[in-house]
Amino acid sequence: MSLVDILAELLFPGKCVFCERVLPRGEREVCPACRKSLPYRRAGEKTTGFVAWVASPLYYEGKVKDSLHRYKFGGRAHYAGSYAALMAETLAERRDDYDLISHVPLHPVRRRQRGYDQAEELARELSGRLDVEWRPLLKKLRNAPPQSRTGDATARRANISGCYGLLEGAAAEGRRVLLVDDIFTTGATMSECARILKMHGAAEVCGAVVACSRGE
Repeated sequence: MSLVDILAELLFPGKCVFCERVLPRGEREVCPACRKSLPYRRAGEKTTGFVAWVASPLYYEGKVKDSLHRYKFGGRAHYAGSYAALMAETLAERRDDYDLISHVPLHPVRRRQRGYDQAEELARELSGRLDVEWRPLLKKLRNAPPQSRTGDATARRANISGCYGLLEGAAAEGRRVLLVDDIFTTGATMSECARILKMHGAAEVCGAVVACSRGE
């Protein structure tokens, strides 16, 4: 570690993305206590609608839920690298199942309000860690109410119907797409995005998220 790095660590110590405690010297992104206590997801991949499988390293609860809320609404765009590191570990064994990474996009209005697209940040980080091309393929056509406020699975499917389309000039034909989002609950959003991609020729669509709900 260079003198500049040492001084930076002393003056601006990093904080754990999950508990926000100052990290011990030499630790990065996640503190030792959280590494041991996070709600890791060890079950097989989920499936939903038009998506072959969805992988996630964590359950959406406790400090993971709080962390993702800060990431989406609290300006913590830099959390993406920490999340992507966990996702990449989960995805390593399925590396031959996809040849292109894309993401579930925000509507332009919401992106301007937030300052960034949280799924795009994750996809970019994953692209570098997995050495797989990242390319935006989708656009959000309608600024529908957030899925978290919509209700059950049926209501969420209705809410998201017709919200997405293929981005102008994008080509999905014959590609095996890894579609990235932050959270998986009912799967309505990811399934609708996968439907659009397959309608435009994608050979297969699989998914990756930071965390998913239990029992979904």
